[in-house]
Amino acid sequence: MGAGHLLPMVELAKLFLTRGLDVTIAVPATPGSGTTGSPTIAGIAASNPSITFHHLPPPPSCADPDPNLLLLMLDVLRRSVPSLASLLRSIPSVAALVLDIFCAEAVDAAGALHVPAYIYFTSAAGAFAASLGLMHHYSTATTNLRDMGKALLRFPGVPPIPASDMPSLVQDREGRFYKARAKLYARAMEASGVLLNTYEWLEARAVSALREGACSPDRPTPPVYCVGPLVASGEEEGGGARHACLAWLDAQPARSVVFLCFGSMGSFSAAQLKEIARGLESSGHRFLWVVRSPRQDPANLLEHLPEPDLAALLPEGFLERTADKGMVVKSWAPQAKVLRHAATGAFVTHCGWNSTLEGITAGVPLLCWPLYAEQRMNKVFIVEEMKMGVVIDGYDEEMVRAEEVEAKVRLVMESGEGGKLLERLAVARAKAVEALAEEGPSRVAFDEFIDRLVSSE
Repeated sequence: MGAGHLLPMVELAKLFLTRGLDVTIAVPATPGSGTTGSPTIAGIAASNPSITFHHLPPPPSCADPDPNLLLLMLDVLRRSVPSLASLLRSIPSVAALVLDIFCAEAVDAAGALHVPAYIYFTSAAGAFAASLGLMHHYSTATTNLRDMGKALLRFPGVPPIPASDMPSLVQDREGRFYKARAKLYARAMEASGVLLNTYEWLEARAVSALREGACSPDRPTPPVYCVGPLVASGEEEGGGARHACLAWLDAQPARSVVFLCFGSMGSFSAAQLKEIARGLESSGHRFLWVVRSPRQDPANLLEHLPEPDLAALLPEGFLERTADKGMVVKSWAPQAKVLRHAATGAFVTHCGWNSTLEGITAGVPLLCWPLYAEQRMNKVFIVEEMKMGVVIDGYDEEMVRAEEVEAKVRLVMESGEGGKLLERLAVARAKAVEALAEEGPSRVAFDEFIDRLVSSE
């Protein structure tokens, strides 16, 4: 699976450890050269010696493997269920099987062994609510989302979502990926419960709608537990010596730096990188920007990207002209630490849920530039429901222009609207701390979940 799914699972595993439970994370084979190959797993395992990582053997090769990498991944996960069942049989006294949503078909493996299965949904509660709402919508409507343009979809618990902001892979109700995805969510409804990586204050309407069964009126919704925000502390990022960007941040004034980072799979064309650079330079604000190489195949999110050639990708003289105000980092930066640094004043993000939670819990305003998967939905939640960010317009067009980058950076860093975002985020940050305190709502929910596990043994 992708790092965005694995890392929150590791954070959940740490919670189990605090309750005296042993944890094994079963890692399925990943088609291609994804971000969670052996070196990545080895690094995570070395940082978490109390957690056992078990690599499930790759299932037998298909005679006709699916050319679509996402569908191939789902097929590999489905065909890994027998190996997972064998692993479960080898572990004495299994208390529960916790599944990523993309592994939901493994509820069968748990059922065969009379082990309760739970879904750990690593994105927003709103995304879960909207995904269930879409299934109900498609059960009655005849129109594909792709034919609806920006028409608003109204699902329980979430603000109106433009049809074009739903994930691209669910735009066609007859598409193979939508059908596979819908099957996974249907199987998730058979689980003993759903753990959400969120906190109730942040997504109160979505959580309430899920608990009331409003999102899936044609089938029962299992119990929902908000156990987040579970985000990495940043202490494990990279390891070794302190990253040079942190020393650079030390020398910058408080809340003066715009941080741009687009996740483990985010990548832009050379032309788009130049537009971003021009916008940053024109804004006059300090910036820390993580740049990755453009993809050869924009559709292949698993493509291995080489180190970027900054001199070739960025406007001529840009690095020299902005040397006193900006820092460009190749490929990776310790995001959690950067966001928590006192110098960071805004976060240009792809709206992945891990990044969103890291930004919110650090109290940093979000400039939303969604790229793929459910990120456009997250953008709607961040801007319309949580009111903790602004949209960088043009994300759904051929190019985001330099003028838009400059305008939104100035809006957040200079205007009264930016000040309002900061006030709202200060409250959100405090509520996150409160949720995770010993008697806080998320800890109480986790204890209720554990008590249910113990009582079912």
